[in-house]
Amino acid sequence: MTTTTPDVRVPVLIVGAGPAGLTASLALSRYGVPHLVVGKYPGTAHTPRAHLLNQRTGEILRDLGVEREVLAEATPSPLLANHVFMSTFAGPEVSRLDAYGNGPDRIGDYLAASPSKMCNLPQHLMEPLLVEQVQQAGVGELRFGQEFLSLEQDEDGVTAVLADRQSGLEYTVRADYVIGADGANSRVMQQAGLTVEGATGLAKAATIWFEADLSRYCADRPAILYMGAVPGNPPEDGRVFVSVRPWNEWVFLRFLDHDPGFDPEDHEEIRAHLRESIGDPSVEIRIKNVSPWEVNAVVAPRYANGRVFCVGDAVHQMPPTNGLGLNSAVADSFNLCWKLKLVLDGTASPELLDTYQTERVPVGAQIVDRAVRSMMDFLGIPAALGYAAGQSATEQWELLRGLADDTEEAAARRAALAAATDRINYQTNAHGVEIGYRYRAGARVDDGTPEPTQDRDPELYYQATTWPGARLPHAWLEDGGRRRSTLDVVGQGRFVLLTGRGGERWHDAAREAARVTGVPVTVRTIGAAEGLRDPYGTWERLREVEADGCVLVRPDGHVAWRARTAESAGELPKVLAAVLHTPAGPAA
Repeated sequence: MTTTTPDVRVPVLIVGAGPAGLTASLALSRYGVPHLVVGKYPGTAHTPRAHLLNQRTGEILRDLGVEREVLAEATPSPLLANHVFMSTFAGPEVSRLDAYGNGPDRIGDYLAASPSKMCNLPQHLMEPLLVEQVQQAGVGELRFGQEFLSLEQDEDGVTAVLADRQSGLEYTVRADYVIGADGANSRVMQQAGLTVEGATGLAKAATIWFEADLSRYCADRPAILYMGAVPGNPPEDGRVFVSVRPWNEWVFLRFLDHDPGFDPEDHEEIRAHLRESIGDPSVEIRIKNVSPWEVNAVVAPRYANGRVFCVGDAVHQMPPTNGLGLNSAVADSFNLCWKLKLVLDGTASPELLDTYQTERVPVGAQIVDRAVRSMMDFLGIPAALGYAAGQSATEQWELLRGLADDTEEAAARRAALAAATDRINYQTNAHGVEIGYRYRAGARVDDGTPEPTQDRDPELYYQATTWPGARLPHAWLEDGGRRRSTLDVVGQGRFVLLTGRGGERWHDAAREAARVTGVPVTVRTIGAAEGLRDPYGTWERLREVEADGCVLVRPDGHVAWRARTAESAGELPKVLAAVLHTPAGPAA
């Protein structure tokens, strides 16, 4: 154990300056918690990497005050409207489906569920926006080019050893808590004695970032993903194009399991492969970066040990299908940071921090499983076409051209193709996975009601509920003529209690809860003359309590507790203490 005086003393040390680390930094900045963020590399991401931002991430960024800047820079949802399966860009299209809530059967679901829209913003463009917000807040310090070497814990804190990569100078940081946001193969994880479980090396791939004007092949069928299958190749040899900037900047995913001679430095061969996949030998291509990698499907059984908490790719890695990696990393950090704030303030017990992994580990397991199944679903497309190993290009072209024939065999293949394409909804319209997860244990108090069952597929469809542990449902309200979501009147580091007509007793209860716990509770009234208007009656339909009841919402927008009527107002101080895991209340 290091006994000398540390070079830096800070409440929270964040190791890693990617989306998870920067989200944690911005959240702590909004909550007024001093901290230090260290990134190993000279600056933010220099390649696109993760890109799809789902509605829950939009809501988190909205709460942290950066959603507007993100949307101004991002590709908007209408340009993500399709998911296209093709032979090549220039060749015949195989099938297409509506994607990311843009289809006529799903657009209402997405609009009703959230004030935030899905969008596409690659990581190399998103990270600078977060850095700018962190720097403007002036609460945390951000240092790039710093390598984390080791840590040691004791009862009072963590001592970490870091090195400036330019000078080689080593120094120590003493922190109350450490957040490991240093990605796959996390050194913080290793130092904390944490591990991941699952399958590694599921596939070998290379990400090729390039520029090429493909607008003539895309403008009439806008999408993030265009998936090709060039006849004459193995059925699993998918040619995946990801739009970075419509329609001249791209990422191409090249799967290497049947390509052992791949050389990332041979740009001529890579261009030839791209032209074959595009189906146009004349297209001009400028390669910007080539990065080989492996597909993993792993999740940590524990996200924390002592005073060290890990987030993002450090604790869950998965195929890029569903685009859940970055989004879950942002949600991990958002879940953790309000708890750190209250524990550092002394108003919550350190046991509250245990609920971070209680709540997030099941979500990590769910998304890894979903991403793997989505990856396997892609194989249904070539199988439906009749593609098989060992077929020639001529045979596969004949199968593709014969798909429209008026024969029983072609009709059977068309039906199989429709069913296989429909399965891809579990990647492109998995609304329940994206925003519908519920914390069944953790910083919540049960209200004695069973968890609501879902009438529709819980992976595809989100079902709004105020059941404790669920994310607060969105409803449009009116505040002095200004349109605001229910999600806009909660959050921002606060506990907020929502009530309605006849709910006056909750104001006294909130004051008493704040006196007992030291944590303020903001009361907002919806539907009464003096409160927020519910002009469409949406909140009344969604609240699942009486007008004089309450829904207590945590700082991260998840429901902590609810009460059917104001008869339960006297329970609020004990409930809040239980959520905070302080002695004044029973164990949650």
